[in-house]
Amino acid sequence: MRIATLALALLTALPLAAPGLAQTAPGGGPDLLQLPPPQPPPAYVPFPALGPVELDEASNGIGVAQQIARERGVQGRVLWIDAVANLERINTPEKIQALVKRIAAAGFNTIVLDVKPIIGQTLYPSKHAERLSSWGKVTLPPTLDPVAEFVKAAQAAGIGLHASLNAFSEGHRGMAKGPAYAHPEWQTTVCEPQLVAVDPTTKATLLISQEVNTRPETLEELTAYSETAALAPTATATLAVLDRSRQVTRVVSGAAAELAPPAIPKGGAVLVGEGQAAEFLRRAATVGETLPLRTVTRFVPVLRSRIPGIPVWVNPHHPEVQQRLLAMVTELLSKYPLDGILFDDRLRYAALNADFSESTRQAFEAWVGKPLSWPDDVMRADVSFPGMVVRWLPGPYLDAWLVWRAMHLRNWVAQAVHTAKTARPTATFGVYVGSWYGEYPALGANWAAPDFQAGFRFLTDAFRPTGFANLVDWITPGCYYGMPTLADATRGGYSPGTTVEAAGQLANRAANNQSWVYAGIALSKYDRNPQGLARALQAACASTQGVMVFDLSHKIDQFWPVFQKAFAKPAKAPHAVPGLLAEVRRRHEERKAAGLTDPPVIIQNGLPGTGL
Repeated sequence: MRIATLALALLTALPLAAPGLAQTAPGGGPDLLQLPPPQPPPAYVPFPALGPVELDEASNGIGVAQQIARERGVQGRVLWIDAVANLERINTPEKIQALVKRIAAAGFNTIVLDVKPIIGQTLYPSKHAERLSSWGKVTLPPTLDPVAEFVKAAQAAGIGLHASLNAFSEGHRGMAKGPAYAHPEWQTTVCEPQLVAVDPTTKATLLISQEVNTRPETLEELTAYSETAALAPTATATLAVLDRSRQVTRVVSGAAAELAPPAIPKGGAVLVGEGQAAEFLRRAATVGETLPLRTVTRFVPVLRSRIPGIPVWVNPHHPEVQQRLLAMVTELLSKYPLDGILFDDRLRYAALNADFSESTRQAFEAWVGKPLSWPDDVMRADVSFPGMVVRWLPGPYLDAWLVWRAMHLRNWVAQAVHTAKTARPTATFGVYVGSWYGEYPALGANWAAPDFQAGFRFLTDAFRPTGFANLVDWITPGCYYGMPTLADATRGGYSPGTTVEAAGQLANRAANNQSWVYAGIALSKYDRNPQGLARALQAACASTQGVMVFDLSHKIDQFWPVFQKAFAKPAKAPHAVPGLLAEVRRRHEERKAAGLTDPPVIIQNGLPGTGL
């Protein structure tokens, strides 16, 4: 269903008075209400040179941070440089010098250099990690220190330089490399539900593969087929046909099935076993009897789990993981005159069902003060058949689990900030996050302010204080949508939440004047569309205090003229102005003390996974 108008989308979030109810005045007549017409807010367009654009200033202009940034003419203009994707552009001093000059000439005031990518190796010579020497066919000369070269070039160009680290990723699955391979004990433990078939006589169980209609890689698993055309059993396989109620209607050999594939009852499936799995089916499946199926829970390292993606996630609670990262923060800020440190998106847990290691269990049970049925007291899973869809069901301690994980990460951020400020008191501390705040309870990182109020079910009085926006200097949410503004979404009939502008608005409200916010935009969303990029820049810098552009590797050369036009008037980054964030926080507290409040937060649902 399409969204009809922007006005309708906004009105649905506002309370409406009951119609037709006029109150009676003391004299007996109706108490008629008279109000002056509300005036639209003054239009604000960050970059007039980029042309006209329709923006939602009523929501964009909210907050002390917005007001002060606009009053002082400051604006974050950040370019992100991924280490491995750009290695060929930064593997000589000459390339680095030319690149930094080009970035500064385009009007950017901040560079974020990825110095510890997800593989866990570093772009610089470190005492705590193996040095990244190559990526694919591209090599990094052993005598070159790209971070040192970037420092020299950035200082010469008058542009800020911040080093980015992927926190809790220590390996790359595609390359099968990284410290997490050498230290499997670091890997996060995943609570993995799986359906099993149960032998009614012996009670022995056998796993059923999560992949439907796909032959398993092991002979120790059964496979469910809901499509006859997908069946391709070997002659020695065994097939058991189950109806909707899981009653066995037929057991045949693979040889017989090759001659006459069995019909699959509606709502049922065929279980196929090869090797040991075939023997299990022959013993357990009896025609006319029900084959019991049940969900079991396994605790497996992330490399043996179904957690998607390339990073090899590690346990945020592991002391060696924590100390190694803190040592890198100290090392970077002591060795190089950087302007700051930033932690990338991997400053979180891998998923809601991680980390479920035994050490994490013990720590959580100590916090709640009692032994728990693990994991059911937190959550339990149900796997459907034959679709193999996993549904998580809350346990009595799920809310406590969400609070405890977020509290842990909040405290670790506090420790990392303290470490950074100890090593270099003038350094700023930033974080990159996905832009859809609604999915972050599952990821354990509450990047909002500890006084953020909004209509999220999880944002309870217990969860709210775990916010860490007040600990950091700036946050850049990945508002990685191809739709720049709310007006664009309305005209196209799309959800308003899937826009750069709406994502920036929510991130700005979530930070609640406790940190600067620079909406992140993805160049890949605007390939060969410079006008679209121009509108995205307008949306980002109208809804937040700046923009982060990801990434240098995303065919940026076509966009240099757009940046030069937008950033023609120089501006300092808000985080680079000493004392300015403290002033924002002070004025915010003064407003709270005076009983002044901002309008309610309008929650426009974003897409899960955006920017992750």
